Amino acid sequence: MSVSDIVKALELYPLLGIISAGILGLLVGSFLNVVIYRLPKMMEREWRAQCVEFLGADKIKDDSLTKPSAEKFNLVTPNSTCPSCGHKIKPWENIPVISYVFLRGKCSACKTSISLRYPIIEAITGILSAIAIYTFGPNTTGLAGLLFTWCLIALTMIDFDTQLLPDSITLPLLWLGLIANYFGLFTSLDSALWGAIGGYLSLFSVYWLFKLLTGKEGMGFGDFKLLGALGAWLGWQMLLQIIMLSAFAGAIIGISMIVIRGRDRNIPIPFGPYLAIAGWIALMWGHDINQLYLSYAFGHR
Repeated sequence: MSVSDIVKALELYPLLGIISAGILGLLVGSFLNVVIYRLPKMMEREWRAQCVEFLGADKIKDDSLTKPSAEKFNLVTPNSTCPSCGHKIKPWENIPVISYVFLRGKCSACKTSISLRYPIIEAITGILSAIAIYTFGPNTTGLAGLLFTWCLIALTMIDFDTQLLPDSITLPLLWLGLIANYFGLFTSLDSALWGAIGGYLSLFSVYWLFKLLTGKEGMGFGDFKLLGALGAWLGWQMLLQIIMLSAFAGAIIGISMIVIRGRDRNIPIPFGPYLAIAGWIALMWGHDINQLYLSYAFGHR
């Protein structure tokens, strides 16, 4: 069966396409767990190596910083292991969601509890992937929507954990948005270009204005790049909606964390996850939201 036959079958049976996207999302979610955990550590190792190269190993007293790691560490190597006992996770222990349920949330070797976060990320990735295909269909636009969704999930969790938005994800995401809209998948190329420029410069201006007024940094440069990427995907017309949705999401989630978890108000809350949530909502239903707002605003005059 050729690829075109598969696409035709998915178009003929939309439910099959949605279910397939959900299953694919579960598998990708399992990989995203690896990306979320390892990519910041890979960045830290790279920064450490750059510091050693810049300063010189003889000027660094801590041998642990200059001693090269004997083991390769990337998104593929080494194989996943239990952080408690080092048990190498078998393929049948790594089936998204199902393995967690089968193992009752514990390592098969040492019985240490496995974080519930892993199956949650897998399940969310599966659900959001199914929604993307339901919204756009099993076509090129749907595939682009899947890539957009997966990148935002990874960025959300990495920023939440480390307050970092890796260039290795944000910059390719921006270029993918421009490429997608070269073919007019979501908006025109002109709108995408100015969306990327406007998205970056808007937060860049807010950053410097806040710093001049307070002497503090209110956000990181990764936030500028992420909003620029969202503008590249959705066009400049959606930037205001994204900012408003992200502010609303930030207020709701931030207040909830303070009330429920007792989070210290002085601990900075990353803005990237709220931008990602807003960007995903805008891609899926942004035009419907605009139409609803316009009909409500002009219908009550």
